[in-house]
Amino acid sequence: MRFTREHLTSTGTETSALSRRRLLQLMGAAATVPVLGSVAGCESPGSTSDGGGGGGGGGDTLTFVYRGDANQQEAFNKLFAEFNKVEPDIKLRAQGIAADTWGDFSNTVATRIAGGQVPDIIQIATEGQRIFASKDLLEPLEPYMERDQDIVDDYFADIDPNLVEWNTKYASHDGQTYYIPGGYNTVCFWYNTETWAAAGAAPPTAGWTWDDFLVAAEQLKAAGVFILPIGSDPFTAIMPWMLTNGGSPLDEEWATPTFDTPQSIESLQFCRDLIANGYAPEPGGAFDAGEALSKGTLAAIAGGRWPVIDMRRLELVDKMAIVPMPQKTGPGSPVGWDAWPITKASEKKNAAWAFIKFMMSKEASEYYASIGGTIVPARLSVANSPAFTDDAPEGTTALSEAISYATPVPSPDRGAEVQTAMINAWDKALSGNESPEAALAQANEELAGLL
Repeated sequence: MRFTREHLTSTGTETSALSRRRLLQLMGAAATVPVLGSVAGCESPGSTSDGGGGGGGGGDTLTFVYRGDANQQEAFNKLFAEFNKVEPDIKLRAQGIAADTWGDFSNTVATRIAGGQVPDIIQIATEGQRIFASKDLLEPLEPYMERDQDIVDDYFADIDPNLVEWNTKYASHDGQTYYIPGGYNTVCFWYNTETWAAAGAAPPTAGWTWDDFLVAAEQLKAAGVFILPIGSDPFTAIMPWMLTNGGSPLDEEWATPTFDTPQSIESLQFCRDLIANGYAPEPGGAFDAGEALSKGTLAAIAGGRWPVIDMRRLELVDKMAIVPMPQKTGPGSPVGWDAWPITKASEKKNAAWAFIKFMMSKEASEYYASIGGTIVPARLSVANSPAFTDDAPEGTTALSEAISYATPVPSPDRGAEVQTAMINAWDKALSGNESPEAALAQANEELAGLL
């Protein structure tokens, strides 16, 4: 079995262990298809061309585009049915686009818009947000937000302030607001408590260190158990080790590569040593993390909220616990979040805004969490409620707490190429074909040419 993350949008590079997103295999590359300004709708926030009123009724059907395929359709339909309890006159039709990268996805959407096939709402993850906003595909949301300021203020007061800041800093090219941020994923350490105890290892806790991790790894190895799969997925296997050691692939502005710093080299060497010393399985091959977790030959995985689906299926929920990743210099986790924009070309902007308002509501957040959503709810009140913590491992709130110290997954315009360079360098060192110093130095030069 290969663990993957799937939610209403699915987005990371798969490894034999656990990937962040099945479909978002690489960060988005810059899209190049021009958008014809003449197809943009002329409706204003106060107009009634889509039915006006509180939700823009009148029998509208909104087109909701997401990156993915038919596998996500059922979850969307359940969500839309819940929305229709509030706005029965606004129907939604979901369309999935199975693109390899966010660049490909934005190209496809831009081509459709230019040809008159205009979606009203697009669900976009971190990796695609700057691409879409910079291509003039999206409607600035300030007029709509001002019209419903009380609703927006209530929502923003209940989400981590980092999300509000990142929504402008990283998702906008001109300072305007194009998105309402939604749920997110961080990375924490999921471990099998029974396997851990059988090896005589002390249970990990918040603030545990790389040294603590190595002590447990030695105890688990003596019991014939791997502690954790080590791979090259940037979200689950590269960034957590770099961030907990004070490093990062790029600087805060995503303008300068920092992939070959001493902290980065030390992180990669640490990962390579885990494999060389027999604490982790050799990367590649047919290692089945799910089967190994079930049989007690693997002690842990790294992941966000998405593993909960497989843990339930494997009947492992009560055996698992979640804590922050082990740290060398301080806590660290990547974070990626979903967001909801309205297309500039939509002729049903008021109805689209009605759906976005619904997505901001506590009721919508609770509902999606209760039906098995695989993202952390943006609302803190929901992330700390039974809607999110029921039928989930002990320590599940560590995922929402991690956003306070998390770092956004780097998503520059040529992000797909950036991530490929990162993966290739990490793989070379993990396999022993190159030293960490040589692999990261070469990759850093490549990254400099992509930013």
